[in-house]
Amino acid sequence: MMYVTRRAQFSAAHRLHNPKFSEEENRRIYDKCNNPSGHGHNYDVEVTVAGKPDPETGMVIDLKILKRLLQKHVIDELDHKHLNYDVEFMRDVIPTAENIAMKIWEQLEPHIQNGTLYSVKLYESQNNYVDYRG
Repeated sequence: MMYVTRRAQFSAAHRLHNPKFSEEENRRIYDKCNNPSGHGHNYDVEVTVAGKPDPETGMVIDLKILKRLLQKHVIDELDHKHLNYDVEFMRDVIPTAENIAMKIWEQLEPHIQNGTLYSVKLYESQNNYVDYRG
């Protein structure tokens, strides 16, 4: 099995807040990430496609195609947006790194024609990331 990865970046704001919790509980659980105005991150996302190289092209997936899919279905939707308010596919989702990675998977997976989506790795900071494998 071969694994091909494309990395991209986006900047976005979010607020971690669960409307089912009290204000005090939200502050206790999410701390400064519960700031009512939100806060921002410069995210890195890595999308990995797994498969066997095509005998004709030698590629699992054409990286130009993966770049276009990532740009259209993820970066254009998320970059310089407030995830709680501006992104349709994030509506009614607490925008933790875990949930953002799952939603990115849902946006990309139907469009991968060559190979199989293997993972979405989302770096919220240099030290914190999640790795979602569907």
